[in-house]
Amino acid sequence: MKRRVKTGGIWKLIWRIVKLALILFISLSVFWVLLYRFINPPVTWLMITRGFERKADGKPWKIDKRWVDFDSIATSMKSAAVAAEDQKFLEHYGFDFKAMERAIDKNAHSHKLIGGSTISQQTAKNVFLWPGRSYVRKAFEAWFTMLIELFWSKKRIMEVYLNEIEMGDGIYGIEAAAQNYYHKHAANLTKRESAAIASIFPDPLKWSPTNPSDRVAHHQYLILKNMRRLGPLDF
Repeated sequence: MKRRVKTGGIWKLIWRIVKLALILFISLSVFWVLLYRFINPPVTWLMITRGFERKADGKPWKIDKRWVDFDSIATSMKSAAVAAEDQKFLEHYGFDFKAMERAIDKNAHSHKLIGGSTISQQTAKNVFLWPGRSYVRKAFEAWFTMLIELFWSKKRIMEVYLNEIEMGDGIYGIEAAAQNYYHKHAANLTKRESAAIASIFPDPLKWSPTNPSDRVAHHQYLILKNMRRLGPLDF
């Protein structure tokens, strides 16, 4: 009888600890998301990880990131991002379930974990999570995606996305990319330049917008085609 009481007390203690941890996680994550609604994220886990990878390869530490406001980014660049990564960005609430179904189907027949991430999901994982691929990380990604869709505007999501995304070796955000690749400000990018930059989003460490492979050039062509089809975007 005493053993049952003792065991029951242990389970109650464990449950209290779990509840406290859950409440703490929810509170801190909501605070974090609300904070970044007004304050620009200074650095991400990916930037730090890439920095250490460069050091391990004997290269100097490099995080080239230059924040620009939403209105200082060329309209064509926003359109290119939507055309390339998430054509339903302005319509959904963070998740494109058809794209997710396609990804799940591919994962069932592949050894690799293939994503069906929206721009909102990519922003959530880029800003709040560590690099990697796992179902646990996907769960955290879904949670933070719901939070940014709840507390941020689509304009803010796009602004953070284009300022934090990796765009080359040590290059982060559209202003740094525009300066490194085209020696101009992000506000002055042309449609073709915007599409070229968006075409390297899937693999920015291997692909180049200024020296594209046939695959990247074809991707750029498809992005330009989708940009024309989608027309002006209303943020």
